[in-house]
Amino acid sequence: MRDDATHVDETATPGLDEALQRLATADTLVVALDFDGTLAPFADDPGHVGALPGSWAAVLTLQRAKGTEVALVSGRPLDSLAAVSHAPDGMALIGSHGVEWRVDGHDQDALSADEQERVARVGAALDAVGERFPGVVIEHKPAGHGVHTRRVSAEVAAEANAAASAAAHDADADVLERGGKDILEFAVRHVTKGDAIDRLRELRGADAVFFAGDDVTDEDAFRVLGDGDVGVKVGEGETMARHRVADPAALTDVLKQLARARFAR
Repeated sequence: MRDDATHVDETATPGLDEALQRLATADTLVVALDFDGTLAPFADDPGHVGALPGSWAAVLTLQRAKGTEVALVSGRPLDSLAAVSHAPDGMALIGSHGVEWRVDGHDQDALSADEQERVARVGAALDAVGERFPGVVIEHKPAGHGVHTRRVSAEVAAEANAAASAAAHDADADVLERGGKDILEFAVRHVTKGDAIDRLRELRGADAVFFAGDDVTDEDAFRVLGDGDVGVKVGEGETMARHRVADPAALTDVLKQLARARFAR
């Protein structure tokens, strides 16, 4: 696994064509994809987003390719991911950064009674913070909560995030805090997208993994990719991924190319 902290920029992108062609030869390939900011552009209302048509068509093609497993790996709660993606039966869905699983038709998201109590306690503390900052939205998830600041100024966002961090850690000293694009998240179970990728690889006996993501939380997944895998960062920002594309629209071409390569092998 990669444990270096190499940061890449667009100069790494030209090697992506060759990397995709190498993936075409894998006996079993896992194609794991973040949703928001990767398959779908961001929107102020997270309930009204959708994957770009070209990307989704490529995803469905990959799902039908021999020896290829597609999995959506998102920070969204599982039910929300299923609703906005309209994923077909049989497509693996992993929500809440790896806590919730819908794989092979079975949901796996059970929290212990203690974890449920911790989620409720942190949620109550964050609701109190949300009441102090109009425009800041507190999203309640099965294993934690998100503080959305997309609708407020940078100054208000910084103040709200500081207040949320203090309140959450005061409510639960062991809560996991992680930042993202216009969101600060708090979870009671220390699971990451990297853990999800490792588990998917083991479950499927995958020879290689393709992962694309845009946010800070996706770096956990890029971190566990090996030399035979391919990671693609969508958008700007420092990354451990070896490759980068500008935005979700640019990723469409990558997914189409990968789909063609898997069918032509």
